[in-house]
Amino acid sequence: MAQVNLEHVNITVKDAKASAENLCSLFDWKIRWHGEALDGQGVTYHVGSSDTYLALYTPKDKIGGSDEDSYHTARGLNHIAVTVDDLDAMEAKVIDAGYKTGPQWDYEPGRRFYFDNEDGIEIEVVCYA
Repeated sequence: MAQVNLEHVNITVKDAKASAENLCSLFDWKIRWHGEALDGQGVTYHVGSSDTYLALYTPKDKIGGSDEDSYHTARGLNHIAVTVDDLDAMEAKVIDAGYKTGPQWDYEPGRRFYFDNEDGIEIEVVCYA
């Protein structure tokens, strides 16, 4: 079987530009692309590395909608996880940026903490070192 890798996840957020800027600042990511999305019905920012990214989408109309309409429903996922080499340094950076972190958890296969961003999306930060 051929190797399969995750390329991106698309998430509806309140303000794609602000969310992109915050994630780039925290994780030293880059904005790979931004522009109109879905036939001009919203805007998308792609943030991450050259291999993987988050597509942050904001519709032109009000966020709300039903569970069946995921492009207009914020927080349609459990959490996003990122890996880091230094968990304590990243937690300090997240706290300095004004976010509240939960307790650190240390269980196989690594240490981790969680925080909610401005869209209420839970982000898990994991260190396997």
